[in-house]
Amino acid sequence: MRRLALVLTFLASPLWAVEPGEILDDPVLESRAREVSQGLRCPVCQNETIDESNASLAGDLRVVLRERLVAGDTNEEAVEFLVARYGEFILLEPDKGGVNLILWGAAPVLFLLALFVGWRTTQRKSETHDLTDEEKAELDKLLSS
Repeated sequence: MRRLALVLTFLASPLWAVEPGEILDDPVLESRAREVSQGLRCPVCQNETIDESNASLAGDLRVVLRERLVAGDTNEEAVEFLVARYGEFILLEPDKGGVNLILWGAAPVLFLLALFVGWRTTQRKSETHDLTDEEKAELDKLLSS
C-alpha cells in the first residue's frame, strides 16, 4: 500500500505547482486550461510547462491564461495573447514557419554539410613526391650525424 501511495505521489507531482486558488470551478474550462498550459514554457524554468513550474511568473501565467479562457477566448487566442506578451520563447514547440524555418532547417543542413566535408576529406588521395637527389643527400647527411 505504501508503495502505491509513493508511486501515485510521484505521478501527481507536476500537479503540485497549480495552486488550489487557481483552479477554475468549471471542469471543462479547467481541462482546457491544463491542455493549453502543457504547450507553454515557463520563462524562468525554461524546460518546464507553466503547470509544472513553481516559479511565481508561471503562477501569474496560469492565472492570466485562465482569465482569458473565462473571458471567452479560444485556446488559440489565449496562446496568441501570451505569445504577444512574452514572445515565441514561451511556446514549448515554436512555429515551424517563417523565420523559424531557418532554425529548424539549419541542423539537418549543417549535418549534411559535415558529412560531405568528411567524405571529401577521406576521398582525397595523398600526394606522394619522390625526393630529388639533393633532398636524398640532405636527408642522408641529417640521419648520419
